[in-house]
Amino acid sequence: MQSRRSFLIKSVGVVSALAVARTALAASPKVDEKDPAAVALGYAADASKMDKAKHPKYAAGQSCSNCQFYQGKATDAFAPCPMLGGKQVAGKGWCNVYAKKA
Repeated sequence: MQSRRSFLIKSVGVVSALAVARTALAASPKVDEKDPAAVALGYAADASKMDKAKHPKYAAGQSCSNCQFYQGKATDAFAPCPMLGGKQVAGKGWCNVYAKKA
């Protein structure tokens, strides 16, 4: 009986820890376009408003959601990006590090 009780108590602790970790990951902040790292990478939350004269690497159809660094599904509105410290970027955003997802 004691071992079953210990198992249940430990299981609840593990499940709780996983839930907290998942919440912490989902709660990563959205990157601000004025963030120094975002400015350095030329990040914009809306790729359709990119100034092609300022960002000649940009081409229509490119967006964070179809970039290899976007750590979410293509349909996610926001997802973490390792190029911006794991902060959440807009799926319809763009930056100079864009690399088409294979």
